[in-house]
Amino acid sequence: MVNQITKIYKEEGRYWNLISVENVGVSTMDINQYVLVGSTIKSYLSYLSDENRIAVRFKANEMLQQTV
Repeated sequence: MVNQITKIYKEEGRYWNLISVENVGVSTMDINQYVLVGSTIKSYLSYLSDENRIAVRFKANEMLQQTV
């Protein structure tokens, strides 16, 4: 998953870019799966930020991440 995040966040991006069907690897998700995957990804992004592997900033009230 780190490789996917690094690839996606070479340019500045938002966390929901990672929740796309292509990145998660399933063809459909119900609302429960979507919320669970979103929560998991946000937790992992927080970990990567703590480890200084991604940079986080706010722009126009949106949180943006980018690979360091």
